Amino acid sequence: MRLATTIALLLGVSVMSFGASADVADDHRHSTTKPFQAEDIFQLEFANDVQISPDGKHIAYVRNSFDVMTDSTVRSLWLIDVASGQHTPLFADNFSYGNPSWSPDGSRLAFSSNRGGQNQIHVYWVATQTVAQVTKVPSSPSQFAWSPDAKQLAFSMTVEAEKSAFEKAIQKPKKPEKAQWAAPARVIERTYYQQDGAGILPNSYRQIFVVPSEGGSARQLTSGQFNHGGTLAWLPNNQALIFSTNRHPNWEYQPNESDLWQVSLATSELTQITKAAGREWNPVLSPDGKTLAFLNRNNEPVPYQNSRLTLLNLADQSQRQLLTELDRSVDDPQWLSNDTLVIQYSDRGRSKLATVTRKGKLRDWTDDVGGVSVGRPYLSGMYSIAPATGTFAYTRGSAQRPADVAVLATTGKQAGKARNLTALNEDILTQRELAEVHEIRYASSFDNTEIQGWYLTPPDFDASKKYPLMVEIHGGPHLAYGPMFSAELQRYAAEGYVVFYNNYRGSTSYGEAFALLLDGFYSSERDHADHMSGIDALIAKGFVDANNLFIAGGSAGGIATTYAVGLTNRFNAAAATNPVINWISKTLTADSSIGQIGNQFPAMPWEDFAHYWQRSPLSLVGNVTTPTLLFSGENDRRVPMSEIEQFYQALKLRQIDTAMVRVPGASHNVTARPSQMISKIEHTLAWFKLYRKNP
Repeated sequence: MRLATTIALLLGVSVMSFGASADVADDHRHSTTKPFQAEDIFQLEFANDVQISPDGKHIAYVRNSFDVMTDSTVRSLWLIDVASGQHTPLFADNFSYGNPSWSPDGSRLAFSSNRGGQNQIHVYWVATQTVAQVTKVPSSPSQFAWSPDAKQLAFSMTVEAEKSAFEKAIQKPKKPEKAQWAAPARVIERTYYQQDGAGILPNSYRQIFVVPSEGGSARQLTSGQFNHGGTLAWLPNNQALIFSTNRHPNWEYQPNESDLWQVSLATSELTQITKAAGREWNPVLSPDGKTLAFLNRNNEPVPYQNSRLTLLNLADQSQRQLLTELDRSVDDPQWLSNDTLVIQYSDRGRSKLATVTRKGKLRDWTDDVGGVSVGRPYLSGMYSIAPATGTFAYTRGSAQRPADVAVLATTGKQAGKARNLTALNEDILTQRELAEVHEIRYASSFDNTEIQGWYLTPPDFDASKKYPLMVEIHGGPHLAYGPMFSAELQRYAAEGYVVFYNNYRGSTSYGEAFALLLDGFYSSERDHADHMSGIDALIAKGFVDANNLFIAGGSAGGIATTYAVGLTNRFNAAAATNPVINWISKTLTADSSIGQIGNQFPAMPWEDFAHYWQRSPLSLVGNVTTPTLLFSGENDRRVPMSEIEQFYQALKLRQIDTAMVRVPGASHNVTARPSQMISKIEHTLAWFKLYRKNP
């Protein structure tokens, strides 16, 4: 793994907003040798799981890099001294590390690792620099939570369920010694039986455990065929835990329901805390133990809702919702003091950190959280806080750099001023001339709704010249892009394209009403107009070649791509990654069937065939003349391979230029491995090159 220099200030490097980051790139342009290359992706690094100690003196974080020999992500654990900036590896070897969690007094750091061959919880003693494995459990533990007295660690883990009556009744003859029989049949009876990236799920359920923090036997606290977990909150007496679950017998058919529960360590007795219709999750207890903050949504069957922040007085069970006027989704609340919480929320393509008082006073502190989605510029990132000093540590990204570790004080002379503690990519990206990112806002031709977007201009851009344009559409659709570093888009721009991306209707960070503009119309002429209007706005600027237009996107963006070529022939070529082609087959074969059908469609597929068909790109395939590349993972369970096979064969029957690229072993996250990301990019570039005209 490369050891990039970590003293950003000595280099004169600061990762700020996307506009300022372009200036940083200009400062380095004299030392660049070439545009961003495919092989550069293996050299990228980014910070994640940034955890500041309670006293604010140290930051532990997971440093992510790519191994070109194993085609995998290497996750090492590093420690930063906040005052001096000293940056040292705790564990940087052939094993994988994650989930760092400080003890309440900051003397120990719990983390997960496969150092012993299987993922387990380990604890590192800061003073003695020693480490011990504290669990020996059969599956991977997650969601660590230290007890207030630091004597115990709570975690969740999947546990195999008892065999069903049907399985017990099956007679299985004894196999003769050394006989070679076929693999045994698998019995599936669960409604939610598959998961993208995991395949067919074992008959197991997530349960909550505790283990002594110095090691010992893990003890199971919950049971039953329910999934318990998420954020775990300890009561101040160290005798109970609060968590989220849905324990209704019909829970698999209720994706919009969960409640907060409490489990006693002494008796495993369960007590239901909330009973409102909808979901309550992410419980966090105030420092004095009197108030429980949590997130919640109602159970309305719609494709998108904001998550809301609510306070529960444990003494009298009264509840009060904060930020009722904020039309944005609140995420990851943490208590800074008994009076103030910190939240993360997204606003107009920016991920922000803010404080909110019990009285509901909101104050934004920064809007450059992100950079942990290296491939495409999705909103991302995380933070942690040191209540003793009022300091935030977070993943700080920009249009020119993936995430670094940054700190921001909320008190004193430096309040509100972010400071980078790492510069993980200076050794590679200062040697590359990167595309610059520019914001654009325009009105959609469908209904004049304002759409926000961005575009990358190629290295050595000359506004007097004409460039081919590529529009790249994000997935979701209830996700969002922002002005953050994107390896994929940088590669496209390096090959001479102006690359345009937007947050079309349905995107998050613009409020509930904007996100619901696609309710019942995904995909449709409505979001199509959002994309085409942006293209026309860029053509009007004078540097886009209207005879060289290309379209690409993945997942929901792939749907929009295949739908678009059924509505227009303006594109020279298209590249669609894992698109839904037929909503009837998709919803009845994918892992997301129940939640998607109930929240996104007016009825079951067999009850409203016309609606499903109208939303399906397959319904427009008779119009398609655009050469179309189809790219998908063969193990995709969110959008099964049969989807692109339908479109491929339909285009072949119509003798339209098409190619199908199948990625062995890949799930819906078809670019999970570095070589897969490169494969997607380079297949797209090669396809577009075939149909790119001379200016």
